[in-house]
Amino acid sequence: MNSILLRCLVACALLVGASMPAQSQTPAWPSKPVRLVVAFPPGGIVDNVARQIQPRLQAALGQTVIIDNRGGAGGTVGSMEVARAAPDGYTLLMVFDSYATYPLVYPKLSFDVAKDLIPVTQIASNPLVLVVNPKVPAQDLKSFVSLLKSQPGRYNYASVGPGSSNHLTAEYFKAETGTFVTHIPYRGGGPAQQDLLGGQVEMMFLSAVLAQPHVKAGKLRALAQTGAKRVSAYADTPTVAESGYPGFEVNSWVGMLAPAGTPRPIVDRLQAEIHKIVADPAFAARLQEQGLTGIANTPEEFGAALKQEQAKWTRLVRERQLSLE
Repeated sequence: MNSILLRCLVACALLVGASMPAQSQTPAWPSKPVRLVVAFPPGGIVDNVARQIQPRLQAALGQTVIIDNRGGAGGTVGSMEVARAAPDGYTLLMVFDSYATYPLVYPKLSFDVAKDLIPVTQIASNPLVLVVNPKVPAQDLKSFVSLLKSQPGRYNYASVGPGSSNHLTAEYFKAETGTFVTHIPYRGGGPAQQDLLGGQVEMMFLSAVLAQPHVKAGKLRALAQTGAKRVSAYADTPTVAESGYPGFEVNSWVGMLAPAGTPRPIVDRLQAEIHKIVADPAFAARLQEQGLTGIANTPEEFGAALKQEQAKWTRLVRERQLSLE
């Protein structure tokens, strides 16, 4: 009996010993710097959130996190680069809500948004704010809608291009209010805001973060915000839903994706670390000051949200026969 027990113990020891080299050969992640590709130029909301997250994520991972701005073609240039990267957790992607409309706007993309990239987490969201040039003779949404109805086609709205969130939100608004406003697309947020401030266009659905300094300076007037409830940075500005259009809700967001095939433990680690960051009271307060709300949802929740948005905007484009060229 003792000899049998001894043989069993020896066999177990050998098995444990044999497993140790295999485990030691599996590299821990991360063991080198992580590249965070921001699919837009510096200065925008995606870059803003990335640079707020970067030092905290770097500390949490114990490795350098390098921000690499790869703007172009509405974010598709940077997205394509990450879609083609090795799925090892060392190349990640930061995108805007326009990611949900890529298949609509760019039907000939060289990568598949549903197959080549996987969701990690949405990091933060903020409502869009309907802002008008101060020359517009309307102080609230109700009077503005009346003004638009009294002069159909008289007023113009700016967007950063066909299929962008401010384009589709404005068309959604027109459908809900029964108004007609002419779309003036621009090749970027800078030129669009410049003409809005100058009065060449009268209105725009602008990210709450980007609108805030202009509203505070009195250079733009905020009439409504598009979220389900007011954010503290715009506590005195009612939502579109509160202003007589229940159910109207649009939120701009920033999220992180990874190349398809990235190991699930790495995805889970990233989501968990970002969740800790946005849950920190000091960091959450900083986001709220800018009109942002931390999310850090699961990959499954992020994926479901993407599908809902894609369905919503696809339906709008088809019903209103919008040109996205």
